[in-house]
Parts: sequence; structure tokens; C-alpha cells
Amino acid sequence: MLMNRIEKAAVNNPARRALQRFYEVPALLRLAGGPLPPGVRAVEIGCGSGYGTKLILDHFRAAQVDAVDLDETMVAKARRRLADRPGLVRLAVGDATDLKSAFGAKDGAYDAAFDFAIIHHIPDWRSAVAEIARVLKPGGVFVFDEVTAHALARPSYRMLFEHPEHDRFTAQKFLAELPRHGLAVTGAFTRISGDYLLGAARKQDPDRG
Repeated sequence: MLMNRIEKAAVNNPARRALQRFYEVPALLRLAGGPLPPGVRAVEIGCGSGYGTKLILDHFRAAQVDAVDLDETMVAKARRRLADRPGLVRLAVGDATDLKSAFGAKDGAYDAAFDFAIIHHIPDWRSAVAEIARVLKPGGVFVFDEVTAHALARPSYRMLFEHPEHDRFTAQKFLAELPRHGLAVTGAFTRISGDYLLGAARKQDPDRG
């Protein structure tokens, strides 16, 4: 589900960017166990204008990032933002629940996956989690920063933004869904009375244990 005009402005304003860079990214790095090892290939769902993609390269230190978004205008902005990173980023217009169509992503194609507050926009959010699990290698990390049903029920959210109305997830429901797809939560916390969920999970190796 595409963001409306108001939400696009909200997520791209300097205050939101500062919060993401100086608070959320350091917290997510701690939860993920620090920067990624050398040579890591990552995927980002819902890349928007590419700001998060730069954070993945600069702070998480991914070697390459495949980044996808439903919104053609946002992907165009991301191309301009990331024009100084030739060979490091591959961008596509596409669906987070079908990374095979976007990038030809095979099972276990990536070492890391990133979700900067996108899955709550996806009506079939469980399919997005399943797709992330599919494309992660065993031991790969899933880093997520999400908006919960608690926040989406607030009058301000309902008045200004548009989100799927059915099957919204709480923090507890989201965290409970991850192990069903072989993703073991390694750390997570909520803030602002459960409105926002930050965490990390690791893809389990089905041949072990």
C-alpha cells in the first residue's frame, strides 16, 4: 500500500531523518550485534527516497544493497540520492512480497534484510515476513523498525495517514510471527507505549538442532 502525500512528507523531513540516524540506527546496530561483516549483500524493502539505503551502506557497512519500493517516484528519488554509489546499489520498482520478480532473488540470496517501517503498510504482512525469511541465508540478520497497531489506532494517525485496516499487528504479534518463518529474535524493544518496535532476528539453519 502506497504512502499518501502527507506521510511521504513526514518520513522525509529533517527531524525524522535525524531521529533515524542518531537514535534508531545506533539502537538497531546494538540489537543486530554491530556492523555487518565484510562483503555482505543486503536487501531493503520499501526503500523510499534511498535515505535508509545510505544508512545500510554507511553505518551497517553492507557491501551491496538491493532496494525495492512500490512507488516509482520514490525509486526515482533514490536513484538520484544514490548516484554517487555506482555498483553498490541495485534499485527496482516492485513488491516486498515478491523479491524474485524484483531482483530474481533465489532462496538464501542475502546475508541481511532491512525493514525501516514498511511492513505495516503491506496488507498481507505475513507474506512479507515469509519472503524476507526465504531470501535470507542461514545465519542472516533481519533488522526491523516497525509501527504497531497501537500507533495506527491513534486519532492523529487515522486522520493523517492511510494504512491497511485489517490484520494489523501489535509488537507481540509481529515478534510471534518471526519464529514461524525460521527467524529467531535476538533482541527487540518498544517505545512510546508500544507504538514503535525495533529489533533484530537471525535466520535459523534448518539442518541444525
